Amino acid sequence: MSTPPRRVVVTGLGVFAAPGLDVPAFWQAVRGGESAIRPLRSVDTAALRFHTGAEIAEYDPQAYFDRRQRDTTDRFSQFALLAAAEALADAGLDASPERSARTAVVTGTAAGGLLAQEEGYERIYRQGVPRVHPLTVPRIMSSAGASHIAMAHGFRGPALTVSTACASATHAIGHAFWMVRSGLADVAVAGGSEAPFTPGNLIAWDALRVVAPDTCRPFSVDRKGLSLGEGAAMLVLEPLEAARARGATGFAEVVGFGMTADAGHLTAPDAGGAARAMQAALDDAGLAPEAVGYVNAHGTGTAANDAMEAQALRHVFGTHADRLAVSSTKGVHGHALGAAGALEAVATVLALRDAVLPPTANVTALDPACDLDVITGAPRPAEVDVALSNSFAFGGLNAVLAFRRIG
Repeated sequence: MSTPPRRVVVTGLGVFAAPGLDVPAFWQAVRGGESAIRPLRSVDTAALRFHTGAEIAEYDPQAYFDRRQRDTTDRFSQFALLAAAEALADAGLDASPERSARTAVVTGTAAGGLLAQEEGYERIYRQGVPRVHPLTVPRIMSSAGASHIAMAHGFRGPALTVSTACASATHAIGHAFWMVRSGLADVAVAGGSEAPFTPGNLIAWDALRVVAPDTCRPFSVDRKGLSLGEGAAMLVLEPLEAARARGATGFAEVVGFGMTADAGHLTAPDAGGAARAMQAALDDAGLAPEAVGYVNAHGTGTAANDAMEAQALRHVFGTHADRLAVSSTKGVHGHALGAAGALEAVATVLALRDAVLPPTANVTALDPACDLDVITGAPRPAEVDVALSNSFAFGGLNAVLAFRRIG
């Protein structure tokens, strides 16, 4: 006889990002619509079309890591470690050998150690130094965040990194959820981290011409593009019964995960693929569309994405879309690429817990092409039972998580 799937709850949250260096500060900014998109300070943007982003401007690694740790980690790995440490402390799990052997670490990142990579290029091609830091390769590798989290906490279960552009963290959380639900792992630390503010990477994004010259305005009629962001967010997942047995109530239940590929254009989003991913998450959860009360939208602030997402939501939810509250939190924390889905998952979970839906920041007037109940201005008090968190990435890679409020 097969073992029935286990119910999975979120018992720990951790965030290290521009709006806040821990969960309380981050949530205060997100629920208040307080944008952290400001003029960039770490990179010279004089030659770029954009000059702003959601940057952790005052970050000093010496305040968090000793010399050996700084020597072996890139900025994106450091963010992952900081968010994971908060999430694990929040969950209050003891590190027994039995539990550690059954704990998975699944992280997402789009680019990995960009800072270490560009430092190496700087030495070789501009300074004429024929050698780079001896640990350049392990600092660059996208899996470094997962490896460092596992090593820091002694986790010996499955550890891996997912890299699916802007859907990376959502894919990571979804796969971690499936691991715990199926019994492959008893605990999972899952999320994403990104540190994209390097000269070469910003030049590359400038060439795409999708970055706003001012700020990110999701669903706004005058939106001009996305704003990049950085940071990390991690969630601790465990079976509901195990959490209750140790007295942990959890923030919310993870009930479904869906993922699809557009198999179409490399950069243009497709409403059909996005709709199928949302439907797949609902099917995985065994939920009807009418059960959903809130969607944390991918909502990048680009003309193509926001209109596409509105179309996809209409396709999945039909007339229920008129009663569906929608917001994008990217106007606050920017588009953190491979970490975006984790930041948004944290916001979605806290919205369910606190019965407060965050607004979409920086909107001046809603675009009629985005005909949805988009929350703007102030947060909206609302007791919602089920929420979706959407991530749609370049390459036509779509991932959606479904969360349920713990009553």
